[in-house]
Amino acid sequence: MQTTITTSVSFSGTGLHSGRPVRMTLLPAAVGHGIQFKRVDVKDGRDPMLPAHWAQVEQTPLCTKLYNGDGVTLATIEHIMAALAGCGIHNILIEIDGPEVPILDGSAARFVAKLVRAGVRQLDGNVRVLRILKPVTVQQGDAWARLEPADGFEISFHIDFADAAIGRQDLTLDMSNGTFVRELSDCRTFCRQADVDAMRDQGLALGGTLQNAVVVDGDKVLSPGGMRHMDEPVRHKMLDALGDLYTVGAPIIGRYTGHRAGHALTNKLLRALFADHNAWTLETSDQNHARKLPGVGVCADDLPMSA
Repeated sequence: MQTTITTSVSFSGTGLHSGRPVRMTLLPAAVGHGIQFKRVDVKDGRDPMLPAHWAQVEQTPLCTKLYNGDGVTLATIEHIMAALAGCGIHNILIEIDGPEVPILDGSAARFVAKLVRAGVRQLDGNVRVLRILKPVTVQQGDAWARLEPADGFEISFHIDFADAAIGRQDLTLDMSNGTFVRELSDCRTFCRQADVDAMRDQGLALGGTLQNAVVVDGDKVLSPGGMRHMDEPVRHKMLDALGDLYTVGAPIIGRYTGHRAGHALTNKLLRALFADHNAWTLETSDQNHARKLPGVGVCADDLPMSA
């Protein structure tokens, strides 16, 4: 069955790049509504609605940014999108009074905690899933991303950084039945101190702190408390990938592999996928796959300690 939340939930914080205070409220929505954002601060006659759809994603390296035909934008949607995917929520209206989703602690843990505690309500409509029928790959330099057929939904990721605090990390997870909530939701965005300095010189990362990102410098982790997981960086890349993939508007039955991939490359992959009508099909989920979708069976006991 399709789902929404049982009651509204709200979040307040600052945008990672804008540094601007923002309030965001998630509201229940009906069958077929999908995931849509509404910029309630846009009052000049432009369309404030921003459907979370891959074709309306501006390809940027630092975050996932939506835009519409009236030039209205919303940045850094990937963490709330990952939370919705990981909690199995298909229909929701998200009202927000600024240009960027609040970064909170740099992970999806607080989003997930409020969603799980609010509860999920089943709606009278079948879940549609996107089944991958053949491999599709995109590449940019030494980075690449691929979608290929699989019986369930898996994410595999590889990163390799010169900084010893990160180094080379690989992880593959079956995303069924709450894996995201337990294994990935508390993993924070990460960056090198040199990158922070460069971004701030460009007027970016104005809301970034050591409390909402894992900042490394060589072999040192500068953020208090260190890593939440030994391989937190690659887990966060998987979190981002889940959020970016959910812009297809349905759970995926297939395997995603990212090799040094980022937001722009994952969106490029989705554009390549939908350009090949023989590579995918949209179908009603059968009972076997419905039982294994990412949010099925999630409960408060699955929440990480940081949520």
